[in-house]
Amino acid sequence: MSKRKTIEAFFNKKDVSNSEIRIPVAVETNVNTSMPDEHPSKCPKLQSEEIDRDPGTRKQICEFPINKQDEIRRAYLINGLYQPKDIVYPYNNDTHRRRFQPLWFVSHKDWLEYSPSTDALYCLPCYLFSKKPIGRPGSDVFISTGKEPNSPHKIAVKCCEDLQNYSRHIEKLIEKQTSKELENNRLRLKTSIECARWLAFQACAFRGHDESLDSKNRGNFIELIKFTSTFNDKVASVVLENALGNAKYTSPTIQKEILHILANNVRNAIREEIGDAKFCILVDEARDESKREQMAIILRFVDKEDTITLTLKNEICAVLSRYNLHIENIRGQGYDGAGNMRGEWNGLQALFLKDCPYAYYVHCMAHELQLALVTASREVKDVHQFFDHLVNIINIVVGSSKRSDELQHAQAEQVENMIASNEIETGRGANQIGTLQRAGDTRWGSHFQSICSLIKMFDATCKVINTIFEEGANYKQRGDAEGAYQVLTSFEFILILHLMKEIMGITNVLCQALQQQSQDLLNAMHLVSTTKSLIQKLRDDGWELLLASVISFCEQHEIDIPDMNARYTKG
Repeated sequence: MSKRKTIEAFFNKKDVSNSEIRIPVAVETNVNTSMPDEHPSKCPKLQSEEIDRDPGTRKQICEFPINKQDEIRRAYLINGLYQPKDIVYPYNNDTHRRRFQPLWFVSHKDWLEYSPSTDALYCLPCYLFSKKPIGRPGSDVFISTGKEPNSPHKIAVKCCEDLQNYSRHIEKLIEKQTSKELENNRLRLKTSIECARWLAFQACAFRGHDESLDSKNRGNFIELIKFTSTFNDKVASVVLENALGNAKYTSPTIQKEILHILANNVRNAIREEIGDAKFCILVDEARDESKREQMAIILRFVDKEDTITLTLKNEICAVLSRYNLHIENIRGQGYDGAGNMRGEWNGLQALFLKDCPYAYYVHCMAHELQLALVTASREVKDVHQFFDHLVNIINIVVGSSKRSDELQHAQAEQVENMIASNEIETGRGANQIGTLQRAGDTRWGSHFQSICSLIKMFDATCKVINTIFEEGANYKQRGDAEGAYQVLTSFEFILILHLMKEIMGITNVLCQALQQQSQDLLNAMHLVSTTKSLIQKLRDDGWELLLASVISFCEQHEIDIPDMNARYTKG
């Protein structure tokens, strides 16, 4: 039954099941053709005169109708080789008196057949699968004429050796074709992987609205492959032009599988980086365009980056050595104020001093000035509160793009009105529309820019805060806006606003000068001395001018001014 199944599988293109096939045989008269078959075949019934087991008298395959030739082959294969053994094989008329030997059936059991009617040898594979004889002498040997059994044995072997050589040739061609197709498939898959990796890294969409062949834009994935083919002819011929319909590796399913593999690789890399370290989890969920809930899990952990002093020193020495710079030639060090950098005993500067005693450490002067100003401002309660209020006002006004647009629109109206009343002059680059600048502790100069921007946009800022107070979406927004407006329009806030502008206008010059590349030590000391003198002069003689400026500003913006001659009462 296993042999029958193999044969049926060979002819599966005819959609024939593994059922039994009735083989009427003309020579074997003991077959009862009247009995019904238990497993009727789906193939057409073959007449007994069509199948002749005797190789010497049977019709050639090419003589059958072309639509029945496969069925004839199937019948012969299922029935097997015709090798009669219980008969008397006649001697030839040669002087050596040779005749057929039954042992030949054993040594050539895969192909040899014998015809008692012609006393000749035949080859069943040659009969079934050879081409139509062309009339050349010897072309029909072992097929229709047969070979005398008294012929040399090697001639019979030569027939099947030719068949085996032909089979090996076909196998090599198939192997070569398979190897080439395998290489092409690898190129197609590699192209899809690289395109998917690039799009994923750039956070770009893969699919297009219309990915049909006549579409002008088939989506980022397909268009990127087409772009790659413009400078790689092999990609153009293998991936786009000659790829089979089911082996292009560009379908949405393939894209998703590649992305899934890339995502798993990223997750595994993160897991290896975490190791046994402690971590925190952040979880959030959102609904996408298809109304499906998606959950994101974020892991936060401290990486294994080594920032100890010795590691930093080794890295710096490696860079210097790479460019042939020697440590003994160092004559100065400049770092920030972190403990591992400026430490007197174990800091980075101390390690370099051990290797080179002339590498003197100098803390960055600009950074020192920043730290001094920030610390001094926090030691004065009113100034500390002023900067807290300033940050709060700026966050309320520029906290969203809608409020930023309202601020710029209010500025544009203010500029138009001032130009119409000849309060300001026009010119190239003048009266530009801007926004409020945020302040940062690490750059004290940003505080000065923040104060100047608020003074310049004071009216527009008040207008935006009033709009929020009247049209806020909830009580919190309206309450925050009302509190910010009360602080913004108070005399105390305006006084400190102008005071800090004057002081920081002086210190900002020193900050900018210390950050210049061409600055030298003597000039820097001179600037420090000048800055101290200007601050002292402001403290001694600047009160009257400051107060006059503040009162003028309050009158211009209709802010209540307290009576300076009235008796002061706390609370």
